[in-house]
Amino acid sequence: MWARPARQNEGMDFMRTTGMAGSGTLIAALALALALLAGCDPQRVDKLEEGVATEAQVRQQFGNPDQIDVESDGTRVLSYPRQPQGWTNYEIRIGPDGKMSSLRQLLNEDNFARVKPGMPSMEVRRMLGKPAQTQHYDFKDETVIDWRFKQRGQESKLFSVTFGPDAKVISTAIGDDPREMH
Repeated sequence: MWARPARQNEGMDFMRTTGMAGSGTLIAALALALALLAGCDPQRVDKLEEGVATEAQVRQQFGNPDQIDVESDGTRVLSYPRQPQGWTNYEIRIGPDGKMSSLRQLLNEDNFARVKPGMPSMEVRRMLGKPAQTQHYDFKDETVIDWRFKQRGQESKLFSVTFGPDAKVISTAIGDDPREMH
């Protein structure tokens, strides 16, 4: 499902190869546009009814998905991550009948509580969707992956998962989102 974890400086690699390094105004404008787009998500969700909305109607509201997985029964799982700038990751399931069978926001405390020591990283990524950032610590041979979310709908937080060299969960933590600290 997930080919590889994102590298820490992947965005900067893109910026350097496209000649956009140092374009702080462009980055700020793109971040603002993404934040505004994510802010419209509740209105989009309200327009879609489970068992009634079609894939075409989902795409009309949310655009093209970042990823599509097809399950053995023909169910199509559409992924709409809002990371790294937003606070949500949506998973929308289209049943074999072509109708939306579920629309879930993956970044919530119930899902976070399901992440347990020993769980493989691929399972965590399937459960939570695309992360906001990934950092590898060579000295400890650990990788920390962060997801941004809103706790109680208000407070900007990071859910962090630490993985060992075997790509299995060592620990989890919830902390303040440094972008929101003043």
